[in-house]
Amino acid sequence: MRKLTFGMNVTLDGYIAAPGDDLGWGGGEGPDSSSSDELFQWWSDRVGATGLALYGRKLWEVMSSHWPTADQQPGVTPAEAEFARRWRDMPKVVFSSTTGTVDWNTRLVTGDAVTEITRLKTEDAGPMDIGGATLAGAAMRAGLIDEYVLVTVPVLVGGGTPFFTALDNWVNLSLVETRAFPGGVLLTRYETRQ
Repeated sequence: MRKLTFGMNVTLDGYIAAPGDDLGWGGGEGPDSSSSDELFQWWSDRVGATGLALYGRKLWEVMSSHWPTADQQPGVTPAEAEFARRWRDMPKVVFSSTTGTVDWNTRLVTGDAVTEITRLKTEDAGPMDIGGATLAGAAMRAGLIDEYVLVTVPVLVGGGTPFFTALDNWVNLSLVETRAFPGGVLLTRYETRQ
């Protein structure tokens, strides 16, 4: 049985994107570049260990607009080049009824996401990560998420796209890891208690 993890950068007030889908708050910008370097490497290592990544349309569009050729861009750092290679090599599934084609080791699913994620979880394969608020929200409501990874950035944006969706039932969690990054960024991992 595959493990399904939902993890993203999140603001202290609980948003994965500020109003207007603004992600500028979470890119590690600011005076402490060591924070962004260490955190970027953590995310890169996570991509390297992911057996299958599940994307909603919007997050897929963001990722696929940059990472497929990022290692060929002028001024690319070794860490960015490594992430780009890992991202291209990682098997991916995109859930969308409006996307026409996908590339870079990716399969498109236009049918019911919960049905397909449920099927994928039964496979005997590596861990799965899910990204994108709408897709992850559907998986949350269906009780399919085994672990939540919040990388909390110390910023308040006051609105936008929330990390957590509205739920019909409580979900009890157990804290399994905390890690502080420079600049006040805090990683917390929680497993779903069954």
